[in-house]
Amino acid sequence: MKEATGELNMAVVVAICIAILAVFFFSFIWPILDNNFESTAQCSKAACDCSEESRVIENGIEYCTPCYIDGEEIDGMKCIFKG
Repeated sequence: MKEATGELNMAVVVAICIAILAVFFFSFIWPILDNNFESTAQCSKAACDCSEESRVIENGIEYCTPCYIDGEEIDGMKCIFKG
């Protein structure tokens, strides 16, 4: 009986650890990933001006701006220069 109780306690500990990791992932890591996916998808369907005059460098990363989606300029949108 003691062995069965020990195994049950260990199963509860493992279940609690998995729950804590899931809460951490969906509270902190998933929003960052989701935001990155969304901005990448927006940049892939946008038409950005990547001429040398319109590029902006921030923190050593070169961005293209302004960007247009369906002919409308999106304020504040900038996509990474890949060229």
